[in-house]
Amino acid sequence: MKTASALLIIDVQNDFCPGGSLPVREGDRVVPVLNRYIELFREWKLPVFASRDWHPAITSHFRDFGGIWPAHCVQGSEGARFHRDLALPEETIVISKGLDPNRDDYSAFQAATESGMPFPAQLEAMAVRKLYVGGLATDYCVKASVLDGVRHGLEMILLEDAVRGVDLNPGDSAKAIEEMVRAGAVLMNFSKMRADDRP
Repeated sequence: MKTASALLIIDVQNDFCPGGSLPVREGDRVVPVLNRYIELFREWKLPVFASRDWHPAITSHFRDFGGIWPAHCVQGSEGARFHRDLALPEETIVISKGLDPNRDDYSAFQAATESGMPFPAQLEAMAVRKLYVGGLATDYCVKASVLDGVRHGLEMILLEDAVRGVDLNPGDSAKAIEEMVRAGAVLMNFSKMRADDRP
């Protein structure tokens, strides 16, 4: 693993976990696995990014205003907080998406840092060319982010043991993984990374 690598944790927020307003089945199961990856990236002194949905209360993304989803991850709400057991380091770079009430913004590549720098620009500034991706949900924001990363010319590694999907239609998550691999993403798990991908 080269210094141009980073970990991207996608949307591990309360509303997407059991008990939230838009829960991914077993969504909280990714947390302990992601914590192991976080420890690894800290050990290797590589950056950690965490994306979050950060919607205004009124947005076309929500069912009440013409969208397909129930209200979730409203700015400043408990549902928008990262899962309490997710051990994000203090130096984690948080990127927010879904702020525009007229856009859906599934991809982390539509997000920006707290200072307003677009995520692609932040990656370029840090010379990151390889992203290891885990989080929620496989068939929506993870897929959109991985496909966008490929389009941006990045090497995208899907942490298959650290994702869970919505499966609005049965099999959606499996199809999403197939689509990401066809686009050029590489599948990885923790054991394989420790054995084959250490710096």
